[in-house]
Amino acid sequence: MPNRGPLALPLLGIGLLAGGALAVVGGLALPPDGLVAVSLAAVVSGCLAAGIARESDRPDRRATMDAAWRAAAAAVAVLLVLSGAAVLGGALLTLLLAGAGATAALAVWVVRTDRGIAAGVPQVPPATVRRPVPVLPVSALSTGDLGREWVRTTEALATRLDLGTRQALVVRRQETLDELERRDPAGFARWLAATPSPGSDPAGHLRHGDPAA
Repeated sequence: MPNRGPLALPLLGIGLLAGGALAVVGGLALPPDGLVAVSLAAVVSGCLAAGIARESDRPDRRATMDAAWRAAAAAVAVLLVLSGAAVLGGALLTLLLAGAGATAALAVWVVRTDRGIAAGVPQVPPATVRRPVPVLPVSALSTGDLGREWVRTTEALATRLDLGTRQALVVRRQETLDELERRDPAGFARWLAATPSPGSDPAGHLRHGDPAA
């Protein structure tokens, strides 16, 4: 649990009390059409927050509703506080409060963003770093291994890959097909004639064995 310091909680309490008092004054001072405008702003803020939450990577109904009511409540609180500041201190106090609130919101957003980025970076111990596995040339593989290599590269191409990795896989697949055809042209032709699915193993139609000389 983070240590907020001995003055953080009292200052927070004073700020909440002052903000609450300004909100009460602002709410009492607003005419009916002003209250309607505040309500409309709350509805718009809630709808925007709900839309953003719904478009997230993992949309959740409960999270969407939570974001909506929080945004609506925040909009009402901010508008009432600014209204109360305008009543008690005029335009200067209102501008000072608006600037301080915007600065505080920006600081909180920056801190949370930095923490989220730091939390999302995987901390991999040096001992667990994987070394690249050397890839044998297709000529050194058995016929069965060539079939498994074709299946493996088919599955790999179905995932999200960078351009360089995808091109390397395409080249590897072409080399695998060329080697299979070189070893057993008749069996390779039978496999093609059977209209194979993209992930089928061609080795079942060819002679198994060690690499050809």
